[in-house]
Amino acid sequence: MPAAQEKTTADDSLVLYAELSSAQIRAIQRRLREGELKRIAPGIVTRLPEEAWPSLIARERIRVLAAAYPKAVMGPRSAFMGGVPSEGVMYLTYTYTKRVQLPGLTVQLLRGPGPVQGDAPMMGRELYFPSTPRVLLENLTASRGRVQKSVGRQAVEQRLVETCEARGEPALAKLRDQARALAPALGLEREFVVLDRLIGGVLGTGKAKMRTNAGKAMAAAIPYDASRLALFEQLAAGLRSVPLKQPEGVVKSEQGRVHFAFLESYFSNFIEGTEFDVKEARGFVLEGKPITERPKDSHDILGVFRQALNTGWANQTLGSGEPALNQLRERHADQMKERPEVGPGEFKTLANRAGNTEFVVPRLVRGTLVEGSKLLPTVPPGTARALLAMFLVAEVHPFADGNGRLARLVMNAELSVVGSCRIIIPTLFREEYLDCLRVLTRQGDPMPYLDAMQRTHEWTAAFDYEDLDKVIAGMKACNAFEKSRVLHKLLLPSNVRMLGVRS
Repeated sequence: MPAAQEKTTADDSLVLYAELSSAQIRAIQRRLREGELKRIAPGIVTRLPEEAWPSLIARERIRVLAAAYPKAVMGPRSAFMGGVPSEGVMYLTYTYTKRVQLPGLTVQLLRGPGPVQGDAPMMGRELYFPSTPRVLLENLTASRGRVQKSVGRQAVEQRLVETCEARGEPALAKLRDQARALAPALGLEREFVVLDRLIGGVLGTGKAKMRTNAGKAMAAAIPYDASRLALFEQLAAGLRSVPLKQPEGVVKSEQGRVHFAFLESYFSNFIEGTEFDVKEARGFVLEGKPITERPKDSHDILGVFRQALNTGWANQTLGSGEPALNQLRERHADQMKERPEVGPGEFKTLANRAGNTEFVVPRLVRGTLVEGSKLLPTVPPGTARALLAMFLVAEVHPFADGNGRLARLVMNAELSVVGSCRIIIPTLFREEYLDCLRVLTRQGDPMPYLDAMQRTHEWTAAFDYEDLDKVIAGMKACNAFEKSRVLHKLLLPSNVRMLGVRS
């Protein structure tokens, strides 16, 4: 058998004429006449039975399209979907318009410009995926009749919002500049005008009539994060429908209040990585010992202690709407006043994150706090409002530093004002606390959060805070100061017979 023919039979499950020499094509045509191979479509041949053709085309889609329509560009709707068929149709921009039926796949060819700068070959073949600016511009073109080649303005608007949230405002501004340069080459100057207005609306630099909820939120007088607001509304709905336990305050005297404030501040800072031995922290917080080492960390504990103890801060319920902004600024300014480098009382100017969780971007902080805080009066006072207030601040993360501690101070103020016990989150409970917040953020499920916070609330209320030595001993017996959930379990005070545990 000639070498050329051997090459064509190496894998004849899919044979494409565009990939063969003239001699190889003649050999394939001879095998077709002999019935050894079957024709799927012009220039596409296989040895497989007809029932296998749809899965073959699906598996080799890029190779087939590149061979059948060289230098085609992924069409608007398909490119917007990431290069996959939309309802069984693959859209390609080509030299003419035609609808072609392949086994399991409809190919809609659309007459338009071929590859331009920024378009990239797919899998190294002559099928091109358009640049992001081209995808957006082409999807703003009108679709007429039954051929819905573009996704339309509303979907493009949503994609712009998502791009801004994922990559930031500079990325969106850069995309606009690229689209401006590209539009004349594609003959899409009118579409660029629309795109320019939409980007201006998202960035807050221009006015545009937005159609999506997210777009309207971004273009509002005080723009806000629509997805976060939906999450807050979901939590508020759960808080309205689930009766929550509300342990009464357990502090009996001013001395007990001081002890509680110390432990609240100690554990709250430990959650954020400010780790001190409890004896060392007790020395500089309660006994006036000079701070000689780690002054920044020490002042973080003192800032929380001061607000947990001061009745003005400890009982200040969070306002609804714009008043909440000034309250949070003032509280943060006091909490972090010994840390000028973090901008006490100033909302963040750079995006922040924890692990894979990205918090609200700086431009949307004010609006998200304003709109989110409007939900506070809609839930019952006490535990429900406390948990909503805490999650609101934690999820927005409005400041450069101190957000977790601030969120827990805001939470406990909502409890103090109704005479309920404040909440302490012990070190061993840290991971469960953070995990339930992640579940709420990422999955929208509030129940693990409500369950976890009620358990630590009851745990906190089970101690007697009048004698600090005894309550610390009691908490140690419950493993509160341990870190490993593998080696230790947070015990309920009722199961530990120790001084410092309420009978």
